[in-house]
Amino acid sequence: QVQLVESGGGLVQPRGSLSLSCAASGFTQENYDIGWFRQAPGKEREAVSCIRSSDDTTNTVDFAEGRFTTARDSAKNIVYLHMNSLQPEDTAVYYCAATTEVPAAHCSKYGPDYGFWGQGTQVTVSS
Repeated sequence: QVQLVESGGGLVQPRGSLSLSCAASGFTQENYDIGWFRQAPGKEREAVSCIRSSDDTTNTVDFAEGRFTTARDSAKNIVYLHMNSLQPEDTAVYYCAATTEVPAAHCSKYGPDYGFWGQGTQVTVSS
């Protein structure tokens, strides 16, 4: 059974940085996608980025482009979300998710494609 555990959330000041980790385990195949999503209070869940394990290619949504970086430590099976220039509107619960169904050319940023989810970690950007 695939298990995902996020960590690294917390309180950060505007324009600050924070790195989230997603420890993944239980995969029975080498090729899978890990996605990062977030949900702010009163808003729908939205995609942030994703990464494909086979080649570490990433896909990042527009609001995160240039500020957020997704990377993977294959030896530790940890996926990171490095966030810079954080703003109050980045406040949300951040989730990592995984899928082992990866037929497309790029990792998916579509939440329903992911069957495994972590418990989430709170990120609060405030002065």
